[in-house]
Amino acid sequence: MQLAALVHVGVGAGLVFGGPAVAAAQHTGHGEAGGRRAIAVLVPTAGNAARGTVTFEAVSGGVRITAQLEGLPAGDHGFHIHELGDCSAADGTSAGGHYNPAGAPHAGPDGSPRHVGDLGNVTADTQGTATYDRTDRLVRLDGPDGVVGRGVIVHAGADDLATQPTGNAGARLACGVIGIAK
Repeated sequence: MQLAALVHVGVGAGLVFGGPAVAAAQHTGHGEAGGRRAIAVLVPTAGNAARGTVTFEAVSGGVRITAQLEGLPAGDHGFHIHELGDCSAADGTSAGGHYNPAGAPHAGPDGSPRHVGDLGNVTADTQGTATYDRTDRLVRLDGPDGVVGRGVIVHAGADDLATQPTGNAGARLACGVIGIAK
């Protein structure tokens, strides 16, 4: 089933993904393995230049997450899946907090327990580009705890991987909504 429920909202170039399309996307009957894919196109929050794409692909052992980002200040930046697929607020706060369906403490991507949305940091070079490539054992595309329809945020500062509840990563530089991809 192909769903195209991304809606462009004029304020702050935000995106909202929701309604019946999310419920349908999360219950399509597809298993996690087999190449099922999703994508988030990140747009800058007000006053920022960060942008890019994040792809999610179901693979054996979890979901492979890859990102190509640009327009970032050099250095480390917190990188998280957030609870809401809403980027309509100019500062990205409409995406809510880290996605944490189990109520676990914040940690790094290799920590246990941790939020499902705890992806750690991306490191931007002096040209402002960053990449990410990891297969994550907790992230799922489908089901009641699936990430399709949720938000992805790149933060201004590094995630310290310890401070509760969010790693002290600061403001939100870019926001995107995870949608189904071909």
